Amino acid sequence: MELLDQIETYLTQHRMPPSKFGRLAVGDPRFVEDLRGGRLPRAKTCDRIRQYLDRR
Repeated sequence: MELLDQIETYLTQHRMPPSKFGRLAVGDPRFVEDLRGGRLPRAKTCDRIRQYLDRR
């Protein structure tokens, strides 16, 4: 599953706004909106996101 798809699923399941997710996961409230707009995160950032998703 693509990273953005995993994030979107998480947001839906937890009823969390994208800005809160970005702030908690990587310290960037615009992160999800930027991904939706085509931003390509670094491998290290992807790892941080996956670790965050795995903890929850």
